[in-house]
Amino acid sequence: MVITGRLAMLTALGVVPIVLLSSAAGGSAPVAWATGAGWLGLCAVLAVVDRVAAADPRRVDVERDVPARARLGEAVPTTLRLRNRGTRPLRGALRDAWEPTAGAQPTRAGVEVPAGESRRVAITLIPRRRGERRSDFVALRTLGPLGLAGRQRVLPAPARIRVLPPFHSRRHLPSRLARLRELDGSTSVQVRGRGTEFDSLREYVRGDDVRSIDWRASARARTTMLRTWRPERDRHIVIVIDTGRTSAARVGDGTRLDAAMEAALLLSALADRAGDHVHVLMFDRVVRGRVTGSRGAALLPALVDAMSAVEPQLIDTDWDQVLVQAARLTNRPSLVVLLTAADAPASARSLLGAVPSWTVRTRVMIGSVTDESLADVARDRSSSESVWRAAAAERTLLDARRIADAFARLGADAIAEGPDRLPPAIADRYLELKAAGRL
Repeated sequence: MVITGRLAMLTALGVVPIVLLSSAAGGSAPVAWATGAGWLGLCAVLAVVDRVAAADPRRVDVERDVPARARLGEAVPTTLRLRNRGTRPLRGALRDAWEPTAGAQPTRAGVEVPAGESRRVAITLIPRRRGERRSDFVALRTLGPLGLAGRQRVLPAPARIRVLPPFHSRRHLPSRLARLRELDGSTSVQVRGRGTEFDSLREYVRGDDVRSIDWRASARARTTMLRTWRPERDRHIVIVIDTGRTSAARVGDGTRLDAAMEAALLLSALADRAGDHVHVLMFDRVVRGRVTGSRGAALLPALVDAMSAVEPQLIDTDWDQVLVQAARLTNRPSLVVLLTAADAPASARSLLGAVPSWTVRTRVMIGSVTDESLADVARDRSSSESVWRAAAAERTLLDARRIADAFARLGADAIAEGPDRLPPAIADRYLELKAAGRL
């Protein structure tokens, strides 16, 4: 049995005046208290009668209409269908027991269902966290005709929704695809590289690279002919997302892991359109997620589905084991992209030791998410306290530059940008390598 605020107000409206009036009129205290007790008894009887007259929540069937997947931060409409199998009209309130990070709105909804009929209740979810969000039951409270008391029941109604990464960097994809079409179509590479294949012959134009002149074709055509090359397709791109402890650091509005996923999604979509094979590995000491063998329209759904449940782990990443796991995806990758933190010597030491094993066989790109506010902190000298903070920020920036220089000496490309700028920066570097025939 549940009681409402209306019962409390009714009780107070009766008891308080009776006691006060009896005392003011000079009546005896026992009579006043007896009168108050009688009023309380009447309120209790009304509450019991109201509770008995309330609809039985056990005779209510609950059905759900919940999509299987949703993107982080986007509003997701869901529906609860209540069917009243009882003989009394149902009036009350409902609470859907979604996890707090599911962002269910409203948290409580009023319901009215006539006997033998059904009604729908709209619940909007605005997820605030990736992964599987769930609701195992619905709490239904029915009230009597007087609204003084009622019944409450927890009705099993399990539901699951998988919250996917938002892929905000999708807005950069059209411009990069336009550059890719230009690269693969009208603008051919003049000098042959390791990652190019023969495209066509054209007449030599002043300023072209003389190393691309085809002398046999020039003899046949009786004019100077130039070979042009186009970026080779069917290259293997391995993207490794570090899920170790450094990926849990907050940068901007999210974590480093969130920014790394955005970069991986943009690069994967671009590389797939370029005709390359994409392999994605999420790893710290064990495999947290793996996508390989997916191409075309199936690639992005497979990626966001694998990324949805991956969370940072508070352990150090084993980069030697990463090399072993990546080798299982493909034996000869053309490009390995490591998305990790490379701004602190302590966390980058093991990675620096593992990079030479990669660069001897393939091209390596290391993408690191930086805190863009560090530059502002380093410039602030307004107080003695800010000077100390500026010194710490300068030291952090200096360490990041030293680590980037160390990667460059080992033959790897180091890209360090803020969470919003890292995805397009990595995509641009990929296009540069394609254009130069270095994949």
